Amino acid sequence: MATTGKYSIKDLEALSRIKSHTIRIWEKRYGLLEPERTETNIRYYTNEDLMKILNVSFLNHHGLKISKIAEMSDDQIRQKVLQTHNTSSNVSDIIENLIVAMIELDEARFVQLFNNCVLRFGFEQSILNVLFPFFQKIGIMWQTGVINPAQEHFVSNIVRQKIIAATDSLPVIINPNKPKVLLLLPESELHEISLLFYNYALKSREYATVYLGQAVPLESLTRIADITKPQVIISVITNSTGNLVLQSIIEKLETVKNVKFLLSGASVIKHTEKLPKRIESFRDLNHLLELIEKI
Repeated sequence: MATTGKYSIKDLEALSRIKSHTIRIWEKRYGLLEPERTETNIRYYTNEDLMKILNVSFLNHHGLKISKIAEMSDDQIRQKVLQTHNTSSNVSDIIENLIVAMIELDEARFVQLFNNCVLRFGFEQSILNVLFPFFQKIGIMWQTGVINPAQEHFVSNIVRQKIIAATDSLPVIINPNKPKVLLLLPESELHEISLLFYNYALKSREYATVYLGQAVPLESLTRIADITKPQVIISVITNSTGNLVLQSIIEKLETVKNVKFLLSGASVIKHTEKLPKRIESFRDLNHLLELIEKI
């Protein structure tokens, strides 16, 4: 996979859903793209080419003929994409547009797309059905070198701010019949969007929560639990892929007595059968709510 900013035609195919041979035909027939060449004469495409082919793919999949698209300027293509997006409720279309906004580092466009989602689907469903699948897709793009960490951090910080703002706007209503929940990430974990969202979802359902955030030293967890007195501790573990590292985290968690642990994340799901009795794994929000309602 090419480094960010220098894409092969296979990269464009993977991201745009348009076959390589079709892209080459469009280049020759319509002059749609003009790939550059390295010093060793290898063809590559720029960020601008990638953004254009994503926009062209979007319009083409919405019935606009390539001959008509080729007659449009880049600005006209972008405007047509925005107009078409505003009338489309297809989640895959929204995710494609979010990816374009991320690649361009276009905060205004990303926020507009997200706000439109919230108006259409509601905040919680926008996170679950649009942004979580979006992050799954860009996670693959990051691993294969199509985007760089700066672009991922850019959108992660926007979404993080949105979840915090939505949480702050919730009325402070606590149901005393529901268990108190402590949410944290252990030292090795820095990606807190899912944990922030679980905190929002629980607060919106009148749970009392204490949110500690990322990189919490587990050695201090017993003292924290003594102060906050939670019935449930929730964490997400994704980075600690090694079984021994996960086991070390579990051993530290178990030093806290009289608490139920609900854990999620790729590392936990892989080793569910090895979890102690007090620790259960959950797949998603619905599963989390199902488990916590039994406590």
